[in-house]
Amino acid sequence: MTAAAFVVAGALDQPTGGYVYDRAIIDGLQADGVDIEVVELAGTFPVADDTARAALDRTLARASPRMPVIVDGLAAGGLPEVVERHAGQGALIVLLHHPLCDETGLDDATQAHLLESERRVLACATRIIVTSRFTARRLVSLALAREDAITVIEPGVRPATLAHVAHQGAPRLLCVASIIPRKGHRLLVDALAQLRDLDWVCDFVGDDKRDADETKALHQAIDRHGLSERIRLHGSQTTQALEHYYARADIFVLASYYEGYGMVIDEAVAHGLPVVTTTGGALADTFPTGAGIVVAPGDTNALAQALHTLIDDAEQRGCAAAAARIARSRQRDWTAAAREFAAVLAR
Repeated sequence: MTAAAFVVAGALDQPTGGYVYDRAIIDGLQADGVDIEVVELAGTFPVADDTARAALDRTLARASPRMPVIVDGLAAGGLPEVVERHAGQGALIVLLHHPLCDETGLDDATQAHLLESERRVLACATRIIVTSRFTARRLVSLALAREDAITVIEPGVRPATLAHVAHQGAPRLLCVASIIPRKGHRLLVDALAQLRDLDWVCDFVGDDKRDADETKALHQAIDRHGLSERIRLHGSQTTQALEHYYARADIFVLASYYEGYGMVIDEAVAHGLPVVTTTGGALADTFPTGAGIVVAPGDTNALAQALHTLIDDAEQRGCAAAAARIARSRQRDWTAAAREFAAVLAR
């Protein structure tokens, strides 16, 4: 039986796309007979504190040279000195969802620090796995890795029930994303404020504890525009509870400035929802043609216009939903993604 350690930053059950990916790959590997030891590191990431440094150091020190160690990039990217200390003692596979320096809102010094830090970490990797062709290209363009060192393993999609897309009454918008600057919630509020004369409501579902400053700023933006009765924040939800929001949504919207893949768009399409999103990062590659409207990231007016089109035109909304249902039939499951991952381990 193949065995491997899988190292993540903090708890594995966190409700973000990166952790959803990690959990699904772990489940798929275990279902395929791979013995996975999950290691959840204490501490602060990616700008690591001493607790994080000690946790990763202990984990790599006790790793068997015969057992591959998979480290999520969030856990290792800020700790090059620890990774370098243990380089060469066994197979180290770094799973990168997107370069840490590409996170929205970083100051120049932090961005430069993370870029150099991640370059040193990736230089120690036996293999680098990324979740999109865009991220593979991005690593090469930033001189973080050579193309021949990278394997792309795109996410799968879990089975989903088609949403009951309504064409009467106030269209219900749904945004599923952690409240952090990169996801563009405040930009979305500004766009929706331009549409106050239309009939709509919007549900924000996602972790509102990860960035207290951003959550506070989002509440202030909603209050400033007088939209507190139309935009509702629901925090993190279980997978089962999230299905309730998908089931009653008419339009899915994600205003991200940047995505390393954009798994939540795949989830929306799996539910047959028409989508309004951006071309930020990998979304320019991964968004299925016809399943909605895409605009440039950061363009409030274009986002408002796209939303206006789908809110106000039920026929066009229905056409986009039909395209989403066609795209849904071509989506692959997590079993295929996990088997590609297992093939990397076997090598």
